[in-house]
Amino acid sequence: MYTEINLGYGNEEIKLKLPKKQVLQIIEGNHVEPLTDIPAAVKSALANPIGSPRLNQIVSKNDKVCIIASDITRAWVRNDLFLPPLLDELNACGVPDSNITLVVALGAHRHHTPEENLSTYGAEVVKRVSIEQSCALDTENFVKIGTTSHGVDTCVYKTVAHADKVILTGGIVYHLMAGFGGGRKSIMPGVSAYNSIQGNHSFCLHNVVGQGISADCVSGKLNGNTMHENMTEMASMVKPAFLLNAVITPEGKFAKFVAGHWYDAWLEGCQAVEKIFGVPIKEKADLVIGSAGGFPKDINLYQGSKTIDNAFMAAKDGGVVILLLECRDIKEPPDFSGWFDFVSLHEREIKLREGFTVPGFIALKCGLIAKQVSLIIVTLPQNKEFVANAGLIPASSIEEAMAIAEKKLGRKDYTITVMPHAANTVPVLKG
Repeated sequence: MYTEINLGYGNEEIKLKLPKKQVLQIIEGNHVEPLTDIPAAVKSALANPIGSPRLNQIVSKNDKVCIIASDITRAWVRNDLFLPPLLDELNACGVPDSNITLVVALGAHRHHTPEENLSTYGAEVVKRVSIEQSCALDTENFVKIGTTSHGVDTCVYKTVAHADKVILTGGIVYHLMAGFGGGRKSIMPGVSAYNSIQGNHSFCLHNVVGQGISADCVSGKLNGNTMHENMTEMASMVKPAFLLNAVITPEGKFAKFVAGHWYDAWLEGCQAVEKIFGVPIKEKADLVIGSAGGFPKDINLYQGSKTIDNAFMAAKDGGVVILLLECRDIKEPPDFSGWFDFVSLHEREIKLREGFTVPGFIALKCGLIAKQVSLIIVTLPQNKEFVANAGLIPASSIEEAMAIAEKKLGRKDYTITVMPHAANTVPVLKG
């Protein structure tokens, strides 16, 4: 008896045939019906806030309102679809568009062009409200509003600091360092100064130099996650008046909107993400076989890192992970691939401590994962040298990968877990 599964690889599918008795589980996200009427869904969320009064009891007509919105790197959030109903609600509360400023939460990303503002927020939003961009490197645009109990100065974009009311928007997904995205991430790193961002990100590294990364700053973990706790403290200093966040389906459609108290409503959104993308597993497998889901999720190794991280969670220590990642643009982006020039993981860590970057952190984490499991990447033949230099094991076919895996495991009766959409699904070990 065999189990047959199709796995995405670039624009193709690879057929996999596995002995049924060895397959522990096929991990897929839970189906959820997408919302069909976005404006109505937003209005419903605003009319039924979580842990908070409605906006008409929070804002007044003379308030200067600041809406913090995700930048173009989070284009999947579809600001253009859910921001107009929010603006309409503020208008109904007596706040005119002229009193509303949309602040682009760039973090340390580059500035938007006018065309990117238009594509990200839509013509209606661009026409109705003023738009400012919070870029962490523009140091003169930030003011200090406090210091966290962890010793990090909280410096935020001046328009946010001086607003009468601040509203957070964005999308909630699993986050490989902060546990979950959305919510307080609008403040940190969204509208925070570079020194504040660096101070917060430092908690992702182990508190002992040479020990790599923190075991507490991982997907789905909030309790004991120092990065998350520090972010929350920083956000609380801003005193956000309200939040509107979206939860997405596995297909990238809107699944749910949460609105209300900036933390309580966000937390309910995190629970929704867990129900959709967190898949319970009873035990870890000797061999995990996964795919990002094909192009564009496997366009390069940087995008494929989400697949690596999630698949690793389903594998036993000392086990094997096979991932189908075509990586047609294997060397992109340069600020990620350049980290593999540091062959030693210790060198990567020291360089990261000197100047933290998310690509650098992911490169370090990938290397550390490859020390705990045999990490085999099925990819294009021309990527072989790059993958090997990154400390991973290249293979040109699933058959070659399976042969390597069996040699590593040293037996035929190994257990298998399959993750057809490992970029989105997070294994959650019960007990």
